[in-house]
Amino acid sequence: MTDFLGPAVRLRHRSALVLTVAVVAGLAMFCWPLLSHGGVGTSAHTTDAPFVFLVTLPVLILIVLAELSSGGLDAKALALLGVLSAVEAALRPLGAGTGGIELVFFLLVLAGRVFGPGFGFVLGSTSLFASALLTGGVGPWLPFQMLASSLVGLGAGLLPGRVRGRWEVALLAGYGVLAAYFYGLAMSLFTWPFLAGSTALDFLPGAPLGENLHRFLVFTVLTSTLGWDTGRALTNLVAILLLGPAVLTVLRRASRRAAFSR
Repeated sequence: MTDFLGPAVRLRHRSALVLTVAVVAGLAMFCWPLLSHGGVGTSAHTTDAPFVFLVTLPVLILIVLAELSSGGLDAKALALLGVLSAVEAALRPLGAGTGGIELVFFLLVLAGRVFGPGFGFVLGSTSLFASALLTGGVGPWLPFQMLASSLVGLGAGLLPGRVRGRWEVALLAGYGVLAAYFYGLAMSLFTWPFLAGSTALDFLPGAPLGENLHRFLVFTVLTSTLGWDTGRALTNLVAILLLGPAVLTVLRRASRRAAFSR
């Protein structure tokens, strides 16, 4: 198949700008403990910052979703988004996160690849939100899960577009592995500041960047990378290698029938 399909969500200049700002701001919300070292009064506000971000991040996500929707999410794309979000929500409880086995991300990667970065970003948010409602996983962590998932879908849509065949499946499988570790790293950054002071590896307010970075890397390797993240990476790798070609064919057929154009 040599045809190149247009994105399901068209990004106008303003939409692209809003999305870029949101990505930068969202990454800053994840990384703030590593950026807050050594300043006057830093430690005085470290207990406030996580809770400020818990309020700010949902607003940021809603602004981006509203902008992308107004910029090019027509009825066909909306219907497709609803179907894929429902499928994602149904897939998530199958693994229940046991040993890092999560089937929700491989479909997100494939859909972001076929339907473009804007659709991938929106699907990342809606699929995690829908699955959280289904599994009872609603909590202060949900907006951060939604943003991390959205960045995974966005990145899949930004991969080189002219790779096809076996090379495309290999590219997506490699991206799925990296995306799994990125998601785990991001969520470790979310939880880490809330554990400040409980162990020797937790966030130390006001400490130099090098010290906190070392603490975090050891923390995430021991608590997430070697277990959950590796299980998630292997799940993505196997699922994309085995199911990727067939799922890509189905999604591209749906895209052609919906007649998405650039």
